[in-house]
Amino acid sequence: MSAEPATAVRYPAPLRPGDRIGVTAPSAGVPDRLWARVELTREFLEAKGFRVEIGECMHTPSHVSAPREKRAAELMRMLTDPAIRAVVPPWGGETGIDLLDLLDFAAIAAADPTWCVGYSDTTTWLTPLTLRTGIATIHGQNFMDTLYRTPDGVAHWTDVAASSPGSEITQRSPGSWRGAGFDDWVADPGASEYDLDQPGTWRRIDSEDADEPVTLHGRLVAGCVETVGFLAGGEYGNVTGFAEDFAPEGVIHVLDVAEWPAYDICRALHAMRLHGWFDRSTGILVSRTKALSSPDLSQDEAVLDALAMLGVPIISDVECGHVPPYLALVNGATTTVRFGAGENSITQTLT
Repeated sequence: MSAEPATAVRYPAPLRPGDRIGVTAPSAGVPDRLWARVELTREFLEAKGFRVEIGECMHTPSHVSAPREKRAAELMRMLTDPAIRAVVPPWGGETGIDLLDLLDFAAIAAADPTWCVGYSDTTTWLTPLTLRTGIATIHGQNFMDTLYRTPDGVAHWTDVAASSPGSEITQRSPGSWRGAGFDDWVADPGASEYDLDQPGTWRRIDSEDADEPVTLHGRLVAGCVETVGFLAGGEYGNVTGFAEDFAPEGVIHVLDVAEWPAYDICRALHAMRLHGWFDRSTGILVSRTKALSSPDLSQDEAVLDALAMLGVPIISDVECGHVPPYLALVNGATTTVRFGAGENSITQTLT
């Protein structure tokens, strides 16, 4: 099969000083006690020369920021406004799935592409946006993470969004991660340093040799298992269709395991496999997670139970989940993953 895509992935224009960044919460809003961090992040981005528009759907009348019609309308406005060059939610949430059928993906595809950034529940609409339109998006980091300085080897989302089509972006495991919980943004709303207090890097879990080198190639598709798992097999989670249109070379899958215990993750991954999510997989990257294992089924074993039968390399403890630091990975980009022999890296080319 030809390695040329039937249709080219589209990359938004590079984010430049003077551009407007839209901030809206399609799922969970920000409580008043944390609003100081929103303002400090706005000031940080404005000091870099960006203009920041804080939307109306940003607060917490309930577990979501506003009724689904209002959230969908604000997101659609920002995605199709040519003056807004990036849309960055504060974070994820729980039930962003409720607005999918209100989004006009044809209108989004017809507009100038806009960088969208996020992970967790944000991937409930961000990943379908890439799958359905072929517009690249950024998985990892979000508005409330923006103040944090990224460690050596990890790109900040603003730098990735500043990349031009054709650019090459290489990120590497920093070899350490944060074992402690979240910072107290009430006491210190300007927290900007990750305390990466635990050593550790990627592991290969599909091989008896956890360090066995391997190189993966394909276009990257990322998502949070607890949210995109519900989309597999439907019109919003058609990875096979994306591969046919945009990625005949195959797909590198990135799985963010946020919080579900091992049994739940095992069931979800089996369901995703049965619905064709992994049919074009050339390899799988699984996030480092603090989610619970069970006495007779670890998180590694849950992944292997569902996905080892695919016969592709599976690399775990990648910085692509809810444990800091977070790689800023481009959904849809041509991707090469190098593991082992002293190099754990992801190189993406915006082609």
